[in-house]
Amino acid sequence: MQNFKELYKELSDKLTENIEDIRWIDLWNSQVYHLEEEHPFPTPAIFLAFRSSQMNDVGVKVQNLIMQVDVFVFYETFLDTYKGAYNQKDALAFLDIMDSINQTLHGSSGENYSSMRRIAFSPVDTGGSGNLWSITYETALVDYSAVKKYIDVDIDGVEIERGDIIKSAVDLSNGYVIPG
Repeated sequence: MQNFKELYKELSDKLTENIEDIRWIDLWNSQVYHLEEEHPFPTPAIFLAFRSSQMNDVGVKVQNLIMQVDVFVFYETFLDTYKGAYNQKDALAFLDIMDSINQTLHGSSGENYSSMRRIAFSPVDTGGSGNLWSITYETALVDYSAVKKYIDVDIDGVEIERGDIIKSAVDLSNGYVIPG
């Protein structure tokens, strides 16, 4: 993973390509709690949020991350979900979307993440007519975002060869030489 922007775009593309009922994807910013002030969005909508669960340094400015991805599913409806409701089928359509999200993400990997797995889901109270559910996934990725980026330039007589980073051993001698 080079940055969160690319991870967000990859997951957004994966979800919209696999679930045709999704009408809106955005980064989570508590939009459903401020519908009057927010940019209007159609539903069903998905909002993505990212947070770290575990970080381990693996090199200079490189980290292995276990990240949690929260997928908020918002489905605004005035239809009834109770048993026997005449519009129950349409009211429960958001549950099909949640199943489709899990089919798309659970067990998946991509350019910017690997080993995605669902670890939790729960309803979220909105105080309104919308159904909001949070599905939490855990995924592994390598974060190179702190590594300095170099710009290629042409220098007469110098060839730049790209390849894997060579890791050198850590010098633990503290300046002492032990005769052999």
